[in-house]
Amino acid sequence: MSGATPTLDPAADAEERAIAAARAWVAQDPDDVTRAELEQLILAAEAGDPEVRKALVARFSGRLSFGTAGLRGELGPGPQRMNRVLVAQAAAGLAAFLRVREPHPSVVIGYDGRHNSDVFARDTAELMQGAGVRATLLPRMLPTPVLAFAVRHLDASAGVMVTASHNPAADNGYKVYLGGLDGGSQIVAPADSEIEAHILEVAASPITGLPRDTGYATADESLVEEYVRRTAGLVSNPAAIRFVYTAMHGVGWETARRVFEAAGFPEPVTVTEQLEPDPTFPTASFPNPEEPGAMDLAFAAATRADAQLVIANDPDADRVAVGIPDASSAGGWRRLSGNEVGWLLGWRAARRLERKDRDGTLACSVVSSPALGEIARKFRLDFTETLTGFKWISRVGGLGYGYEEALGYLVDPDKVRDKDGISAAVDVLGLLSELSANGQTLDQHRAEFAEKFGAFASSQISIRVSDLAEISRAMAALRFKPPASIGGVRVLEIDDFAEGFGAFPPSDLLRFQLEGGGRVIVRPSGTEPKLKCYLDTWSTDGTAAERTAAAEAMLATLDAGMRELLG
Repeated sequence: MSGATPTLDPAADAEERAIAAARAWVAQDPDDVTRAELEQLILAAEAGDPEVRKALVARFSGRLSFGTAGLRGELGPGPQRMNRVLVAQAAAGLAAFLRVREPHPSVVIGYDGRHNSDVFARDTAELMQGAGVRATLLPRMLPTPVLAFAVRHLDASAGVMVTASHNPAADNGYKVYLGGLDGGSQIVAPADSEIEAHILEVAASPITGLPRDTGYATADESLVEEYVRRTAGLVSNPAAIRFVYTAMHGVGWETARRVFEAAGFPEPVTVTEQLEPDPTFPTASFPNPEEPGAMDLAFAAATRADAQLVIANDPDADRVAVGIPDASSAGGWRRLSGNEVGWLLGWRAARRLERKDRDGTLACSVVSSPALGEIARKFRLDFTETLTGFKWISRVGGLGYGYEEALGYLVDPDKVRDKDGISAAVDVLGLLSELSANGQTLDQHRAEFAEKFGAFASSQISIRVSDLAEISRAMAALRFKPPASIGGVRVLEIDDFAEGFGAFPPSDLLRFQLEGGGRVIVRPSGTEPKLKCYLDTWSTDGTAAERTAAAEAMLATLDAGMRELLG
């Protein structure tokens, strides 16, 4: 006999390795809740529960990747979840990156109202301070734009915001900004991979050996006051506008209220059920103003109050949605699309630059409406399209205004280099104030836009999946057999960004240019398990009403065609 040692089959071997990794994780986990949860899973796996054994393999095969959005994922134990071990590794890895980058680095840290956000923020402050990075923690839960402002205001080397933005309640995240030459923008390549490399080095040893120091600073209230003062300064002649505000169970209300008051606006009617931070998001399973039904409570409150406008921030208040009265819509209200708000604020920004006799660049993501480019052309301003994400928009040289159709707007680039839902809300109120002073309604202003720049229409199809492989298969199918027409409209040109396109780096994005003034863009979501399809049409023929009707008719045709194509 050979005496060969018997081996486990590959599946059983993977399960045993996952159990061993889970035991090592438990030994270093400082969180009583996740440690107890994992201990129970280990006991069940050791007892032979096949489903638990598979679950452990899923949790311990790989880890959440640190990319250009930082970290984001479901809360729970293990390297594929958001927890105190993973955050400690990220904090120590980021600290190592900063020490290589400069001799005396500093970091400012903020957090929202989600489960464990405050814990992750304090862990980060202690570990950063212990690693020799001067750390400052914001005084309490605050919106993401306040943290982005603090990076520039304090001249910090970096910023960390603990938030999952508008993700479901089970998630949390870790967003990183860089100061210095990066100007307070979110990280981009190659910094993301460099930070990831440092994190992996830290993860090779237990976090129990990482030095901690509770001597970090807490930011003074004057920082928040300065953000409020500068944001309120966007408006010079406020009008007595009746509007409704909702914080979507997030952290926007305290800061937004102070800004509205400082700007001279009356206090809004509030959606009391959604006003205070609540990490369970009881009235919104997907706390994103873009989701169907998310603004229904706000619209009902607006009807009762006979309001002129609805303003909704997402949970960390870096995005804003705007609702207007609309007799043709169910409930008498509708949400303006992200593009509609984007081009209205873009027109306002161009006029602001013109009044100040300043040059500036208007910028938007490639999936946002072509309308902003037309505004820039008419005002003889530079225009830039970027890949999706404010990490790209905020880095455009000479930026005067930037937006992305996913409800993100940067109206004050000198103050902050990220989307800011509170500043944008104030700018919308400022626009309505100007219109009121001139005896003009928002509908009249939108008709004037169509006359001056053309009528633009846009919509989006989002397909949520349970298996991310479905998205890859859909993108591969569109590349292998691209459509010759969409909804009967001929495809003139297909731009595939997979290997890079023009000045764009490689991206999983397809753009279909269509006959008669229209386009369709398809890409995977960067933050959610969705395939996203962006539809844009435009018309410059006839009156404003005729242009609008033509653009909307073409949009309906493309929408039906893409839904049929994607099944």
